[in-house]
Amino acid sequence: MSNLKPSEIVKELDKYIIGQDKAKRSVAIALRNRWRRRQVPEDLRDEIAPKNIILIGPTGVGKTEIARRLSRLTDSPFSKVEASKFTEVGYVGRDVESMVRDLLELTVTTGKVREQEAVKGKASKIAEERMLDLLLPKPGKHETGKSEDGTDTQFEVVNPESSGSSSTREKLRKMLREGKLDNRYVDLDVTDRSMPMVEIFSNVGMEEMGINFKDMLGGILPKGSKRRKAKVSEAMEILAQEESQNLVDIDKVVKNAINKVEQSGIIFLDEIDKIAGRNSGHGPDVSREGVQRDLLPIVEGSTVTTKYGPVKTDHILFIASGAFHTVKPSDLIPELQGRFPIRVELNSLGYKEFIKILTEPKNALLLQYIELLMTEGVEVVFEEDSVEEIARIAEEVNNLTENIGARRLHTIMECLLEDILFDAPDMKEKRKVIDRIFVEEKLKDIKDNEDLSRYIL
Repeated sequence: MSNLKPSEIVKELDKYIIGQDKAKRSVAIALRNRWRRRQVPEDLRDEIAPKNIILIGPTGVGKTEIARRLSRLTDSPFSKVEASKFTEVGYVGRDVESMVRDLLELTVTTGKVREQEAVKGKASKIAEERMLDLLLPKPGKHETGKSEDGTDTQFEVVNPESSGSSSTREKLRKMLREGKLDNRYVDLDVTDRSMPMVEIFSNVGMEEMGINFKDMLGGILPKGSKRRKAKVSEAMEILAQEESQNLVDIDKVVKNAINKVEQSGIIFLDEIDKIAGRNSGHGPDVSREGVQRDLLPIVEGSTVTTKYGPVKTDHILFIASGAFHTVKPSDLIPELQGRFPIRVELNSLGYKEFIKILTEPKNALLLQYIELLMTEGVEVVFEEDSVEEIARIAEEVNNLTENIGARRLHTIMECLLEDILFDAPDMKEKRKVIDRIFVEEKLKDIKDNEDLSRYIL
């Protein structure tokens, strides 16, 4: 991240998102400021608060995509939450602090997976030794295993003290590495990780009660293990997985995750306009202002209790977004407005943008369908005039009905290619050219019938 200048961040976002230059500039600056904060003297570092952003614009113009790509770009912990899911404490709904807990849970899980990948080589070696212990019989006994074809395979009795013991082990190791034992079955003791489900109904979260019931029960209940028969190849994977989990230092993972969330976490608050509004004090909207007041301490900076320990939210970057059709950002409570100093308006998408969305990004919509059908051996070619026609119809339908931005293209593409997608496995002709006439004929009836287009397109 230290190498990413704002211009480079914008360049990376351009690969996936068309237009919205102003919004890209704002998020690039916000991101670079986080790196700058870490370079300033330590006594001033904690005083610099993140500049939270509100993205304003209709649905389907790239608000969520900007935030998502941003987190992937910097490998920051990222969580997307719908503000409308939260309700004021005391009402049925999610507690606002749960978004910080979810973000930490996600980061801890990712950290565990990465650590397990890092110790994979070491875990494989230990798993190999455990497998050889399983394959070599106990002294004074004959062990019989079954190969895949059902024939009995008898192991030679080996006395561990004898000089031949190590050579037999090495022979088995060689056979194991060459895959010659893969189809042989072994009896394996596997740790039973299933936990009993415990639900506690309380007006405070379990983290706030200061108890982590899952870990507590895990300590009380005996560690169960079940015996199962598995092929050597499968058993090796199970053993390697077990060993990699044992090798991971969970305390270190949690410590790193908390630090990562506190210093570079991004929370994307979608549909923030749904909790704004002139509060009447009664009726279904009664908790809207309450949610804003509950959000306020988290956005301002507070300590949230989680099962892994306390997490400070002072330097988490909050990116909020909303269509703001019926309300304005000024309808949010003044304190919350003050915590989102950067307001960016995103433009509606039209004909020119739709053509670019269909063809230019790395994950361009046309490219997705071309590659999907290529798996069936069907080559689909889109003529230039067909792309223009799709973009024109998308703009027209958006103007006639609800403007859902680029999402309209997905609906139109599915309608357009429905028959090809259905018949692809049985098609004799493996090359299909999509031109303007094909698009017009396929979508004409739906587009011209306004009532029908409201339901289908």
